[in-house]
Amino acid sequence: MGTSEMLKPSEQANTATRQEKDSLGYKDVPADVYYGIQTLRGMENFPISGLTVSRLMPEQIRSFGWIKKATAKTNMELGLLDKKDPKNNKAIGEALMKAADELIAGKFNDQFVVDAYQGGTGTSNHMNANEVLANRATELMGGKLGEYTVHPNDHANYGQSTNDVTPTVMRLTFLSMHGPLIDSLKRFEKSLRNKADEYKSFLIPGRTHMQDAVPLTLGQQFGAYANAIADTIENVEFASKRLHRIGLGASALGTGLNTHPQYREKVTKNLAEITAFPLEMTKDYFQATSSFGLFGDYSAALRSVALEMEKLAHDIKLYSMGPRTGLAELSIPDWQPGSSIMPGKVNPIYPELMDQLSYIVQGNDHTISLCVQNGQLQLNVMMPTILMKMTESMRILTSALPVFAEKLIDGIKANAEISDYRLENSAQMVTALNPIIGYEKAAEVAKKVNKEGISVPDAVIALKVKDPSSGQELTRERLKELLSPEAMTQP
Repeated sequence: MGTSEMLKPSEQANTATRQEKDSLGYKDVPADVYYGIQTLRGMENFPISGLTVSRLMPEQIRSFGWIKKATAKTNMELGLLDKKDPKNNKAIGEALMKAADELIAGKFNDQFVVDAYQGGTGTSNHMNANEVLANRATELMGGKLGEYTVHPNDHANYGQSTNDVTPTVMRLTFLSMHGPLIDSLKRFEKSLRNKADEYKSFLIPGRTHMQDAVPLTLGQQFGAYANAIADTIENVEFASKRLHRIGLGASALGTGLNTHPQYREKVTKNLAEITAFPLEMTKDYFQATSSFGLFGDYSAALRSVALEMEKLAHDIKLYSMGPRTGLAELSIPDWQPGSSIMPGKVNPIYPELMDQLSYIVQGNDHTISLCVQNGQLQLNVMMPTILMKMTESMRILTSALPVFAEKLIDGIKANAEISDYRLENSAQMVTALNPIIGYEKAAEVAKKVNKEGISVPDAVIALKVKDPSSGQELTRERLKELLSPEAMTQP
């Protein structure tokens, strides 16, 4: 503990600061800020990332505001925060609720200054919120910053613990971001379905094991992508359902210590009305503080989105590679020069970005999984990292998917000349002849095609392959009917 922390108020003379005291001693706090001494300690104790973007995000701060408004309202209804200041006859609970409204509106976002990566369950973030609210409520009651007519712990935090507030912040944050994420996923799915419809009759060569296979339509391929994204939407929606069960009122461990018997039911109802989310009381308040499997499930659903994005990105890069020396069966929009040395080169920047963001989401999921499994005994203390990593994954997916839809998927074009040429020269067109001439004879035809670089009909005619049912050699007219690519794309 530094010397300045032990000085008494009368020994301080710096007018640019105000002095505050907590259980560890005294510290100078900038005179004009709404946070206080415990926030300042958090800033000093956790100089970790060095990035302002790693501090609490607006969605997270708003969640604190929602909770603090609901708790103040509940405690007022229970007669626990009806104390009035004799100077102005204003109620502490009313001042806290008004301060919380301002917090919800984003007025104090710049007052959340503790690095997101911090020890404990997010106590520094929680006290940051309590101090901002207490100081603003004190100000609303006619007091000055640092006077704490409304106290951060005794009033703003009445009947609460970081152990039940932070998990509720996590749930509300993810729920508030869930809707926009689903909208972005549906926008992305729509682009894929539009492309499937646009190319529903456009034939392309199929490939398995990265080798030539039977044909399909480009529409069928984009339909597969669209349905894969639809499945991820279903995953994310299902995983979100458990987020509606909140454990506010668990207090420190789940016992509800220092809360009114009616607190849990009332605070859940009030919070649901304030947020407009269909919230309900958790089935087990002890589980709500110690077991975070629901966050692991939601993160896993986000990972499913990332995996499908990565598959799609890889395919688009392969289909569009070239354009002169690769597959080049698809072309993607040109958005910027791709090389500082090679003139005219354009790179697949959006598929490359899709890959990178996919890896971030997958990496975040692994981090979240480790945090979820490392809750010990009655509490999981890994909440700050779960909160930040999940928020990051949701934010980048929500922002990126509409961009990918507009700047990548919507602008994809098929190269008919190249696809037609490859279909005509694919040895695997012979697969359609299996029921007619048998696998062994079809394999002989395929080998001749690959060896001599001729078409399947030319190989069949050269080998004088007969139709076993008639004993007659297959003619070009009959082969044209049997080898119809259109007929090969459906049962």
